[in-house]
Amino acid sequence: MKNMEMKLQGTTLTITVDISKEFGMSTSGKSLIIASSEGNISIPGKEEVKIGLNVYRKP
Repeated sequence: MKNMEMKLQGTTLTITVDISKEFGMSTSGKSLIIASSEGNISIPGKEEVKIGLNVYRKP
């Protein structure tokens, strides 16, 4: 995971991303990566639930 935190409280999942960070250009070169789960991953404490997250902006 890049620049993301997940917190599960009961049935509520909270995802935190610092939108001031950047991790370079995407593979295609069309967007600037801010945060990524780097594919689908399990939610801590609920392994059967998956999430895929990409946060980006245009350069």
